[in-house]
Amino acid sequence: MHDWTSILSGRFIVFDGPDGSGKSTQLRRFAEHCTADGIDPELVREPGGTPIGEAIRGVLLDPRYAEMELRCEMLLYMASRSQLMTERIRPAIDAGRFVLADRFISSTLAYQGTAGGLDPEEILAVGRVATGGCEPDLVVIFDVDEETAAGRLPADLDRMELKGAEFHRRVRQGYLAQATRDPDRHLVIDATRSEDEVFEALVAGVAGRLGREIGESRMDSGGHTAAR
Repeated sequence: MHDWTSILSGRFIVFDGPDGSGKSTQLRRFAEHCTADGIDPELVREPGGTPIGEAIRGVLLDPRYAEMELRCEMLLYMASRSQLMTERIRPAIDAGRFVLADRFISSTLAYQGTAGGLDPEEILAVGRVATGGCEPDLVVIFDVDEETAAGRLPADLDRMELKGAEFHRRVRQGYLAQATRDPDRHLVIDATRSEDEVFEALVAGVAGRLGREIGESRMDSGGHTAAR
């Protein structure tokens, strides 16, 4: 059994991945798992999570706006994110709560950056303004190939899901590149497996990664050298 209260209190974790990766299903299961173990997460989604953010979400995902300019698209995501940070994420973290987010800046880097063509440094610069420099403790990437992901999507696709196989192949590459650049902050889960197998890997991965950090921190506070 894991001590989820010690592991997750005050933490900010993002679940991310391509459309059809199953991340939202795993987010729901992980939230239920945490609640059953006595820690109630602050669940947020992007874009959205606030009244203003949900209005922006409606614009971003509406297929009628297929010709939206890429930088406009990125800025709308960031506007929703800024409101979410102010209303929900930052207050929850300051109160010592566990925040669990469905998407974050990692999505913008993959979709508007690697797949769309925007300079990642430009995205990160705007992101620092939108979030006030707040970064997640861990980004869990649910990795799935574009063929498998496409087979999981609903028949009624939103504007982002309609962008085609080549676009979504680049999205996947973008996520994996982020994990390669910063492996300590990313956990990659093979999401092609069954829902139960993915969840088992998720629980073990989060507990192993963040539980180890707690152990290292305790060693440091006791005057010992932390294991690396």
